[in-house]
Amino acid sequence: MRPFYFLYFKYPQIHKLYRTIHTTRFISQPSTVSTFYDPVTGRLVAQRTPESKHTESEPEPDRNPNQSSNFDYADALKDDRSYGSTTNLNSSQGFGSGRSSFGASKKKGKSKSKSTWVCSECGYTDGQWWGYCRECKNVNTMKEFKESDDGGKTNGFSASEKIFKSWLPKGVGAAVPLRLTDVNRGVNHSNWRLPLSGEFGNEVSRVLGGGLVPGSLVLVGGDPGVGKSTLMLQIAALIAEGKEIGKAAPVLYVSGEESVEQIGNRADRMDISTDELFLYSSTDIEDILKQAQALSPRALIIDSIQTVHLAGVTGSAGGIYQIKECTAALLRFAKQTDIPVFLIGHVTKSGDIAGPRVLEHIVDAVLYMEGEHYSSHRLLRAFKNRFGSTDELGVFEMSPCGLKACTNPSEIFLSEEHSDSEYLAGLAITVVMDGSRPFLIEIQALCAAGSSLSRQVNGVRVGRADMIISVLIKQAGLKLESNAIFLNVVSGATLTETAGDLAVAAAICSSFLEFPIPNNVAFIGEIGLGGELRSVRKMEKRVSTVAKLGYKKCVVPTSSENSLRGLDFGELEIIACRNLKQVINTVFVPTSEVD
Repeated sequence: MRPFYFLYFKYPQIHKLYRTIHTTRFISQPSTVSTFYDPVTGRLVAQRTPESKHTESEPEPDRNPNQSSNFDYADALKDDRSYGSTTNLNSSQGFGSGRSSFGASKKKGKSKSKSTWVCSECGYTDGQWWGYCRECKNVNTMKEFKESDDGGKTNGFSASEKIFKSWLPKGVGAAVPLRLTDVNRGVNHSNWRLPLSGEFGNEVSRVLGGGLVPGSLVLVGGDPGVGKSTLMLQIAALIAEGKEIGKAAPVLYVSGEESVEQIGNRADRMDISTDELFLYSSTDIEDILKQAQALSPRALIIDSIQTVHLAGVTGSAGGIYQIKECTAALLRFAKQTDIPVFLIGHVTKSGDIAGPRVLEHIVDAVLYMEGEHYSSHRLLRAFKNRFGSTDELGVFEMSPCGLKACTNPSEIFLSEEHSDSEYLAGLAITVVMDGSRPFLIEIQALCAAGSSLSRQVNGVRVGRADMIISVLIKQAGLKLESNAIFLNVVSGATLTETAGDLAVAAAICSSFLEFPIPNNVAFIGEIGLGGELRSVRKMEKRVSTVAKLGYKKCVVPTSSENSLRGLDFGELEIIACRNLKQVINTVFVPTSEVD
């Protein structure tokens, strides 16, 4: 009996099944009311019990003689009324009446929901929440993802499939494996991409890897007001004009945030008047695909992905699941039709594109547009590009007529005028690389004796600045201990690479020695703890940029002299130095008192 009582207390359904069978068997017999203690609920329960047992010769009243004598357990469990008149002596429901039976525990027709957890940093997907991402080990980055499990669920691929059935020719959907030679046969890679004309188009093509790839899905993100819509409207106009191709074609620009009149006003202000640019305002993906089917555009632009939705998908527009399924529908559209699609995406407070990180894994390219509020310059860089390099950078200037390509990117970080003199103490020029593009930036230094502040740094890493100052004190012999040092990078730029170490040291020396540096001298090099100068990557390209901008001298490490020998830099003089002391003795007055 011990196993029975164990199951009796552990599984109340077994007790319920036993009482149901016992009660149903004698429900039609004369009975009396008796009470017993229910160990599961801990209450006294009243129940009818039969007065006497039936014999084999006594037929059960009201029973069909043709009915089988075997008891049907499923029928007994369908209805709780088979318990008879059960009454709780404690004025509450008796055992079993407050619990659902086996058959009623699952309601038919009710859809389930499947929950998955997606990391907002790396896109890792897990079936349960662990408190941290088991892929990138970041804490509190797992976001819940609920999917409806009913049969009528709609997803991005099924929604686009309905459109393609009446659009695409027969046999397109029946894809079979193809040989690589068959895929590349007849394809001219030089004319494969869609070129963009003009200086503006060249900057955009540089970031995209040489032009727009047919059938690509490109995501463009950026802070509010940085100029994403302006950028895409200008790109749409270039694609529609098709000057490089020699043939105009329609381009569909869909906005879920603005009306067509508002977009038209912006286009009129930017002097865009092409006839092949079509504007449409909608937030329904199926409606947008139907309009694209009728128009058959050269390119499709969605502004923005957070405003569109797909009917039948869980959540409202901008939700995680809505964004994923809408992107899936547009991805299928792009791949099946070879029509490139641009998606504009909002960013969160942390600077990431709103929505799940899996959105960035779905698309072919992710472009970010950057810019400071106090500056008119905008930077367009690629953080992901399946068809090109992510080292390229596009530089634009915002004007009342839209974005214009910046022919000399170094002018962003160079001050317009130093002073009336050719010299300015405490200022040095260096060359930094952003991707594959070199930029000239100015570094300012101020050494003030007797100041209450010991050190203030803007645009330079604090640890790097402390190291350079310590090397100047120890290896070069400068007595900077009693001076307050201020460092600043002009135009709010940030010096993140070690190529600017030599310029930082030169600016500090210029301010401390009160000896101005000529404004036609540049410094490129890394400083070691022993005061030695070390070479940096892409030295040839940095020095070439300095020469093109008209500088007369460039101070570089001695280790870079061999790689620069034999190259034509025009009138630029290369000054190779071994350490900081040699730099001070070469650039500044040799007879000056360093100590």
